[in-house]
Amino acid sequence: MEPLGRALWFVERHFKRDVRLEEIAANAGVSRFHMTRAFGAATGLSLMRYLRGRRLTEAARALAGGAPDILAVALDAGYNSHEAFTRAFRDQFGVTPEGLREQGSLGHISLLEPIRMEQNLIPIEPPRIEKGAVLLIAGLGERYTQESSAGIPAQWQRFLASFHTFPGKKGSTAYGVCCNTDDEGNFDYICGVEVSSFSRVPPDWSRIRIPEQTYAVFHHRDHVSTIRSTWNTIWKKWLPASGRTPADGPCFERYGNEFDEHTGLGGLEIWLPIQP
Repeated sequence: MEPLGRALWFVERHFKRDVRLEEIAANAGVSRFHMTRAFGAATGLSLMRYLRGRRLTEAARALAGGAPDILAVALDAGYNSHEAFTRAFRDQFGVTPEGLREQGSLGHISLLEPIRMEQNLIPIEPPRIEKGAVLLIAGLGERYTQESSAGIPAQWQRFLASFHTFPGKKGSTAYGVCCNTDDEGNFDYICGVEVSSFSRVPPDWSRIRIPEQTYAVFHHRDHVSTIRSTWNTIWKKWLPASGRTPADGPCFERYGNEFDEHTGLGGLEIWLPIQP
């Protein structure tokens, strides 16, 4: 069973207790960083939000069935207080536990059912291993959850309006940098260009220094809209089979002259940092 399948099994087996990301990753045989990125790439959800959603879904079923003691349901779902449980429950379903119990029905809320991992992998070319030099990237940055990452194409549209006149840029290559991933699967995405220094970068633009690093470099030759499938295959298939360990650092997409920003065709490169 591959790492994501093991992680899903572990969540479904243990979500009623206090499960930590490190424990899930360890049982899947990968690092915490690997687990967070791989799960998000494959499902479009953050792993810890999925865990909470599964707990609260089962709690909702108990309440709709008339469970008499809400605190007992909260404790069973891994919450230590009625207040914390109510806050999380309302955020998830838009109704309080008491309200759902009174209604006695699940028909008006969206439950999070167990994910069945589909084998939506695609053929990819073997990567080249390359030592990447230091990069100074500046551009437009946004913070995303795995659920909100569909907004990235609109971010590119805003960035490309100023791409050709960007002050101090080096060359015509654009970069999509994914960095600062947290345990919840939230991450920063920067649409940017390489600059020689940050001195001329407008103060409202994001900037990141990517250190010298070893990378596995993959070609994505299909339309850019299918890039999630390539990322998914990298995390689910190539990494487990390669014996390589991902490095905890920024990964990025590299859009060279061959990429057509208007049609989304022409191909791009995915640079995944790995341990030497």
